[in-house]
Amino acid sequence: MEGKVEYLWEEVRELSLGTTVDRLHSPPTPLQFLRDFVSQNKPCIISNAISHWPALSLWPNSSYLPAALSSSIVFLHLTPDGHADALVPHPSLPSLCFVSAHVQPTPFPQALDLIRRPPSHLVAYLQQQNDCFRTEYGELESDCDGHIPWASEALGCLPEAVNLWIGNHRSQTSFHKDHYENLYAVVSGEKHFLLLPPTDFHRMYIKEYPAARYSYSQEKGEFRLELEEPERYVPWSSVDPCPATGNLKQENLKFPLYFNGPKPFEVTVKAGEILYLPSMWFHHVSQSPGEDGCTIAVNYWYDMQFDIKYAYFNFLQSLPCRSINDLTTPESGCEQDLGPHASPNHLNSRFSVNAENCDRDAASGRPRHRNFCGLERTAMRYLKMMATLEIL
Repeated sequence: MEGKVEYLWEEVRELSLGTTVDRLHSPPTPLQFLRDFVSQNKPCIISNAISHWPALSLWPNSSYLPAALSSSIVFLHLTPDGHADALVPHPSLPSLCFVSAHVQPTPFPQALDLIRRPPSHLVAYLQQQNDCFRTEYGELESDCDGHIPWASEALGCLPEAVNLWIGNHRSQTSFHKDHYENLYAVVSGEKHFLLLPPTDFHRMYIKEYPAARYSYSQEKGEFRLELEEPERYVPWSSVDPCPATGNLKQENLKFPLYFNGPKPFEVTVKAGEILYLPSMWFHHVSQSPGEDGCTIAVNYWYDMQFDIKYAYFNFLQSLPCRSINDLTTPESGCEQDLGPHASPNHLNSRFSVNAENCDRDAASGRPRHRNFCGLERTAMRYLKMMATLEIL
C-alpha cells in the first residue's frame, strides 16, 4: 500500500506541480489564474499585484499604525514560545495535546509594542482570523484592497474573510490545511512557507489530540496549560518539519513518510508579493520581520468549491497505511475533517450558502460560476491510482 501511495506523490509532481512554485511577475488575468492555478490546485507567487497599496509604505512606518488604531481594542494571542494551534506535552497526559493561544482584548498600541519588543517569557501575535481585518481594523480599510479583483472574477465570488496578521520572528504556525482558496499578501517582512499538496495526506500523520488552551496570568507572568471542558479532540498533523538538531534522527524514525518522501515546496513571500495557496494544501509558516520589527500580512479567504476533487481527497484520506496505523486515526466524516475552528454544521452550511449564491446569480442574469477546468485530468490521475490499488 505504501509504495502505491508514494507513486501518487511522485506522479502528481511529474504531471502537474513540478519541483518549484511558479512565480508570476505581474497579476494574471482571471482566465489565466483559473485555468493554470485554481483548476489545477497549484500554488503560485505573484509580484506587482499590490504595488498600488498605500499600506506598503504606511504600515512599516513605526508611528503610523499606533496612531491610526490608537483607540482600537484588538484580540492579542499569547503563547510562551510562539507556537499556537500546535502540539505540546501536557503534564497529566501520556501524549501530546493540541493547544490554542491565550487570547485577550488589548489596546492596539500596547499589542504592537509587545510584538515589536517582546519580553522573554511570552510571544505576542495578532492572528485573530475570523474576518478580523474588516471587524477589528476598519480604520485601515482604505490602505489596501477589499478583495483581489482578478481572483474574485476567476472564483466567481468575493472573499468570505479578510484577515490581518502581525507577528515577529518567534511566531510559527504548524502544518495544517484550510478549506479556502487563500490569497496571502505580505506587506512588511517575509513569510516562509513549507507546502505539501493534498495528495501527500498520509505524510502528515494526522492524529486526534485532546484540545487544550493556554491561560496567562499577568500578575505572575506565567502560562498554565488547561485541557478544554467538555473534552474535545482535534485532528492535527503530528509532524514537526523543523525539529531540534538533536531530535532529527528520532523524528525521522517516527515519521519516515514525511522525512524520506519528496521535499516540501519551500517558498518565501516578500513584501509586495502574493502567495496563492490552494485549498487543502498543507502548510507550515514562519516569518522574518522587516525593519519595523514586524511581519505584516493580509490574507483573503475565498470559499472553495466542494467538487469532485474534494470527494477524491476524502477517498484518499480513508485509505489505510500500515506505516502510520500506530499513530493515525483517519479523519472520518466532514465535520472532523474541517478542523478545530469549524462548527458541527459548517460543511452543510457552506454547501447551502454556495447554492444560494448560485440562485442569486441566476436571478440577476449572471452565469453561475462552475470550476470544471482540469477535473478530467484529476479524475484520470485518481482512477489510475485506484486501479493500482486493485479497487477497480
